[in-house]
Amino acid sequence: MFIQTQDTPNPNSLKFIPGRQVLESRTMDFSTPAAAFCSPLARQLFRIEGVKSVFFGPDFITVTKVSEDWDWNLLKPDIYATIMDFFASGLPVVTEEAPRTDTAASEDDDEVVLMIKELLDTRIRPTVQEDGGDVIYKGFEDGIVHLKLQGSCTNCPSSIITLKNGIQNMLQFYIPEVEGVEQVVDDEDGVEKEANST
Repeated sequence: MFIQTQDTPNPNSLKFIPGRQVLESRTMDFSTPAAAFCSPLARQLFRIEGVKSVFFGPDFITVTKVSEDWDWNLLKPDIYATIMDFFASGLPVVTEEAPRTDTAASEDDDEVVLMIKELLDTRIRPTVQEDGGDVIYKGFEDGIVHLKLQGSCTNCPSSIITLKNGIQNMLQFYIPEVEGVEQVVDDEDGVEKEANST
């Protein structure tokens, strides 16, 4: 198995491309070792000292290190070995059904929400996934779209630019009802929102 790496806009995140499918068509974000209960691969990656979070895309794995003090040249060999050993074992990447975090349409969605979700799925998420991350729809209220950034986008210095210049501008261009975008950040005490709208 030959694993390629690709830099992401976040210097603390690196995208590992194993040359095979990781997840079928969705993404999964593991921000803590406890969140990795349903994935043997994520649990193994968290055992590597210096790994802060793990993110799975359809054909890639994004690993985020604890801080810039950790050298990728020291972390990469352990990450490569863990990924290769895992795929050689034949174990499933995910063993238990984890909650879906996609933007699938629901019968409760009105026309504006359906348009937001369609734009996210067709234009925005594929671009963000190229950089080793993802955007998850969390809601639309009073003209504000609530989104959660995952993978390399979490704590990325350019995530505000991604939200404002990329996602917000595109949503506002196609959907006049959108007045702004707010990032939803999960923490251990609940959900906290960072205002990123204008």
